[in-house]
Amino acid sequence: MRQRALNYLSRREHSRRELQHKLAGFAEEGDDLEALLDDFQRRGWLSDERFAEQVVHSRKGRYGSLKVAHELREKGVSETLAEQAVSELADADLANARAICRRKYGGPPENREEWAKQARFLQSRGFGFDVIKRVLNEKLNEKLNEAPDETND
Repeated sequence: MRQRALNYLSRREHSRRELQHKLAGFAEEGDDLEALLDDFQRRGWLSDERFAEQVVHSRKGRYGSLKVAHELREKGVSETLAEQAVSELADADLANARAICRRKYGGPPENREEWAKQARFLQSRGFGFDVIKRVLNEKLNEKLNEAPDETND
């Protein structure tokens, strides 16, 4: 079981709970899984902090802070550690949402249905409603400012 755990950790970082869940199916009666995981943490081979940093780094250009925080909690990272790791991502949420929306849709929404569609997309990517509203309203205002002035005929 020790070798299996090392193989998992050699591929990518894992949270303690995630690795425990993966190894539980292979544990035999005499195996002490908790002792093995404690030993790995003592040696620095297993770290929830490193796992959280790795997840945040790999998701930062594609997802919002809410989705990444949820994923970390789902994988067994403590609430405080998840909030700590996601704090830098939350600061960049507005810029990330703008970039993602620009890549996906190009221009501003043409009507309410389009606005709702883009909002649902950004929400599915883990952005909060305040960020979504700012991004889509900025895009809409840009469109209105670029419209030609038709009053001078």
